[in-house]
This record gives sequence, C-alpha cells and structure tokens, in this order.
Amino acid sequence: MTPFDYSRAATPAEAARLGSEGATFIAGGTNLLDLMKLEVMTPDRLVDINRLDLGGIEETQDGGLRIGALVRNSDLAADRRVRDAYPVLAEALLAGASGQLRNKATTGGNLLQRTRCYYFYDTAMPCNKREPGSGCQALGGVTRLHAIFGASEHCIATHPSDMAVVMRALDAMVEIRSAGDEVRQVPIGDFYRLPGDTPQIENVLEPGDLITAVVLPSPRAGRQTYRKVRDRASYAFALVSVAGVLDVEDGRIMRPAFAFGGVAHMPWRNAEFEAMLDGQPLSSDLFDRATAHLVADAKPQDGNAFKVPLLKRTLRAVLRELTEG
Repeated sequence: MTPFDYSRAATPAEAARLGSEGATFIAGGTNLLDLMKLEVMTPDRLVDINRLDLGGIEETQDGGLRIGALVRNSDLAADRRVRDAYPVLAEALLAGASGQLRNKATTGGNLLQRTRCYYFYDTAMPCNKREPGSGCQALGGVTRLHAIFGASEHCIATHPSDMAVVMRALDAMVEIRSAGDEVRQVPIGDFYRLPGDTPQIENVLEPGDLITAVVLPSPRAGRQTYRKVRDRASYAFALVSVAGVLDVEDGRIMRPAFAFGGVAHMPWRNAEFEAMLDGQPLSSDLFDRATAHLVADAKPQDGNAFKVPLLKRTLRAVLRELTEG
C-alpha cells in the first residue's frame, strides 16, 4: 500500500474543505481499503469522516425519510420505519455483502462503490476507468459481469450496489454539501453518469463535495420487492437484479417503478417500460410485450449474452410476485 497522510474531520465544512484540496474521504472503507491495497487508488491523504454527525435517520415533513450518509447498512436494514414503509430497501441491503461488511458499510459509501470489473482491479491490465486513454481490456475479454445497457466503446463496467438500485426505483435524492457550504439535492437518476468517453467520471460530485444524506420521498402505495440473481447464495454481486414497486387497482397496474442492477454503469431505469405497464389490465401478453421492449436495446458481449433472457425471466417473476394474490 502506498504511504498516505491521515486525519479526522471535526465538521462537514472541514471535511469539504479538505476534500477540495485533494483529500479522499473514508468512512466504512469496505471498498476503498481494498482498492488501496491493490493500488488501484493511491490517495495522498485520507480524511476520516466517521465522527461527523451524519448517522441519524429522520422523518421528513412530507412523510419520507432523511438517511444520514454515515448510517450503517445493517442499521438501515433493521430500522422499523424502513422495514414497514420501504421493505424493498431492507431486502436489497440484506442481499448485499456479508453481515460483517454491512456493519461497517455506510449509506454514502454504498452509493460510491466502484465497479467490480476484473480489469479495473488488475493494474497490469489497461482500463480507461483507472487510466483514461489506456484502453478497455474487458472488450473482447471475460465479460460475465458486464453491462448490456448504456455502455460505450471505452467502458462496459457495471455499478455493483444493491442499495442504489432500490434508491433509483424509489426516486431518492442525494444531499450534497460543497466546499463552499452550499447544500443541494440531486435526484439519484441524475447523480450517476454513463461512461461515454469519460468512464473515469462516475457521478456529478465535484472536488470537496460531501454526501451528507439520502432523502426518500413518502412511501408509494402498493407492493414492493427486490430480486437478485447471483452466482452463489451470498456474498456475490448481482448478475441481474430487479427492484419493483407497483399497485394494482381494479385489475390494472398503477404507478409502476422499476430499477435494474448488474446491467449498466448505473442503476438502470426505463421510462418507456413503465409507461407500457401503467394503467393497463393485468395479462401475460402485457408482461411479454413489456419485458421484450425493455431488452430490445440491450447490447451484450459474447460472455454476458445470457443476461438478456435472465433479465426477462427475473422481471417476469417479479411482475407475477407483485400482481398475484
């Protein structure tokens, strides 16, 4: 591991200032420390933000929840308000990592997980995300975990978070404090960036920007579920995952919201797919047409073409679960 300086921030303002000077924030460190050991990331200075007052979960005036950036994944999954009103979030959190990691991992850090692309972690291999302009060894390589939507000729990596997929389906807002003490909220759908020709830029954070919270809107009516397909029963990242929320009124689907993981550089959502379902009577034909439309623009690699039928089957199962009984 490359030597680095270490300090603790006493206030969000101090953390943001140090971040604007080039320091890297560390909280749970469940991903960052691995990246440092492998020298994928070699920060000169770490700023520990664990002592900041960002660990609470509060109810908002409109009936939602404000989740502090330092709330641990295990605590968030166990929170009674989350389990009652946002069970899909608790399901996704419990489907991620191990119990030990969930006890350390934070809400803010979960959003900022780096891709699990094999070539990103192997510093002997070219990677445009790690070293812009060096190339993408994944193209033509082993692509089992890689993207089928939104990729570019420069990067086909996927975003690994389970939690962020659900946050996208729930229309969460990311609260960010800048080095200039300005606080803004960014819809999570606008927080992440597709790779394009700058895959090293993964989100809208500027130097010194500190995630302080994630804000959930008031709970949606209806049913919720999260389904994750992976290579083994635990401690594995999603090959595909589906977060679904919808209501059924008089035999019609109402207000569907779906997000998908393991298939793109960011939690993936498709407005046309949801529009095909919204207000329509339940039918097997509708599910066939909607799922076919969802994957119509998929561009798999040789090694991950299986994700297209796998995503369709997983989504069909989720639709049945949410609409039957």
